Amino acid sequence: MKDLEAQDWESLKAAALACRECRLCETRRTVVFGEGDPGARVMFIGEGPGKTEDETGRPFVGRAGELLTRIIENGMGLNRSDVYIANVVKCRPTVDQKGTRDRPPDPEETAACSPYLVRQIELIQPEVIVTLGNPSTRFLLNTSVGITRLRGNWAEYRGIPVMPTYHPSYVLRNGGEKSPLRKDVWHDIQMVMNRLGLPVPGK
Repeated sequence: MKDLEAQDWESLKAAALACRECRLCETRRTVVFGEGDPGARVMFIGEGPGKTEDETGRPFVGRAGELLTRIIENGMGLNRSDVYIANVVKCRPTVDQKGTRDRPPDPEETAACSPYLVRQIELIQPEVIVTLGNPSTRFLLNTSVGITRLRGNWAEYRGIPVMPTYHPSYVLRNGGEKSPLRKDVWHDIQMVMNRLGLPVPGK
């Protein structure tokens, strides 16, 4: 891969859109680079695009994305455009490369694609990172510990505070809108809001 350390935002995006460093390029429709404010105070990081994201080129726009948007806009009182949303890998990983069922990125795919994310973080320099689910949490924190044990506890990536929490799709699979996991996610998001000095509703 071409050295990304000196790339500015536009050249980094151009490199990602043309990337063919792993097998995911063979089945993608679109590279999902990320979306939001490149000067955002908070950055949300998931694992990889799903079907809707692969079709639209935008991160978190399916059902899980709708839940994340509600967390950002209704819970945090921000606009989605105020934050930055990205994934560890920029192309959709699917089971057996068949495009039917999504899966987490494998280590080879993560190794090939994660330098783009690392450079995005370097350029954005967010005040807080929120990792959504196991793949992004394990990558940034360099750990094999699962999200259930890590969520709700502050960690750090290169000096940036990191709050791990559940992926919205995991919440939807485990009770949906009435899932008890939503209380856990809200607790984690409140901690982020407190760190950023944002007002928490009801306080």
